[in-house]
Parts: sequence; C-alpha cells; structure tokens
Amino acid sequence: MENYPKWLEEGFEPFDPLELAKATEEICCHGDSRKYTAFYCTGVYRGISTGYLVGCCLRCVFCWVDVSRELPDLHGEFYSAQEVFNQLITNASDSGVNKLRVSGGEPTLGREHLLALLRLADSSSYLFVLETNGILFGADRAYLEKLRDFEHVHVRVSLKAGTPEGFERRTGAKGEFHHLPYKAIEYLQHAGMSFHVAAMTDSRLMPQAERQEMLRKLKEIGYDDYFEEEAADPYETSILRLEKAGLKIF
Repeated sequence: MENYPKWLEEGFEPFDPLELAKATEEICCHGDSRKYTAFYCTGVYRGISTGYLVGCCLRCVFCWVDVSRELPDLHGEFYSAQEVFNQLITNASDSGVNKLRVSGGEPTLGREHLLALLRLADSSSYLFVLETNGILFGADRAYLEKLRDFEHVHVRVSLKAGTPEGFERRTGAKGEFHHLPYKAIEYLQHAGMSFHVAAMTDSRLMPQAERQEMLRKLKEIGYDDYFEEEAADPYETSILRLEKAGLKIF
C-alpha cells in the first residue's frame, strides 16, 4: 500500500486511473465478491436501497465518501453478489422503495461482481441505478455493452471535468484520460441504453469557461438529454480532501 494513491496534496504526481483500478480491484474484489461497509436506504431518487462499497479509481477532491476510498485495505468486508442483493431487497422491502444501487465507490470495479449483481437485480421488479465515473466503460466498450442484456438498469455517468487540466487538478488522474467518460456516454447512446449525465459544475471548483467546454463536448457527441448539475457539500471528508489539496471553498 506504500505507493497506493491516497489523498491529493499540493504538488501531487498524477496517476493512471486504469492502473489504479487494477490495484484497487486486487484489494477490494475477489471473484464475484466485493468489499462493502454498510447497507441502508436513503431519500435520493425518491427513495433507494443502497450498498456502500469500497474502492475507487479516482481521487476527486470534492468527494463525500469516507476514508475507505484512501484506505481500502483497512475497511469493509467481502460480500458475494447474492449476499449484496439479499441485503438490498430486504432493506428496500422494509422501507417501501423500488430502486437499488451501490455507492460510496466505483461500482464498475470488479466486473464479475457487478454483472452478477445486475443479473440478480434484473430478475426482480426493482430498478437498479448504476452510478459510475465512466472510466472503465469508456476504456472498454465490450464491458459496457454487456449491460444491454439488462432491462432494469439505468446508468448515471458522473463527469468531473470539461478539460484535461481540470480533470487532472480535481481527480488526481492524468489529464490524458479525461475523455474516457465522454466515450462511455457515446457508447451508451449507441447501445440505446437508459442513462443520463451528471456533472460536478460547482463554480467554486469549475470555471465557467470549463463548464461551457463540457457542454460543447456533450453537444458534439449528440447528448442533449437531462443534465444533472451537482454542487459540493460540506461533508467532513469533503472539507478534509479539499484542504489537503490546497482548496478552501467552505
């Protein structure tokens, strides 16, 4: 874990997010099992049953999740896809909600686990909301197109930047990879899948010119549907990450 990217600090060395994905999978994913820390229901999406998973391939400075992102070896327990599904639907039934998701990390890490979980969800009456940063889908179209087999999946692609410089500055990943989420959006369009785009466009973090460049890129690839704009919230971990990166917006 000595060379594993953790907090972004001023003067950090940008990393390859695909390499970080592999390193994180070695820690958090074993076959169809993946690390989780909690299962609960929350009010977003008008009520959704959530599994809080461990591990991500970006280091966004505004991220709200707990420090399991930086220290995946020290947090969470392994659950099979069936165990996760059982937890999700039990909580959904108890709370009277009709949607499922996994959050707190990047769900596309651990392909075997995710696809097994989606197969289970698709055999139910629940809608599964797949929130992703789009990195792995943009890098591997064949992986994304496996989702075409599922009828009850809606994908939410979360953009972090509109330029290579903004991507590198706010995620820690090398700017040359900033195009991958946009490729994921292109692939989703071509596959005819249910999805929408979200973006952290908080003006305290993203200059207006970069937001306009993001919108231009989306228009260029033909996306003109719902665009969900996010603002950074003052979670304790968000404040800590921003301060370590030399940013104080709260």
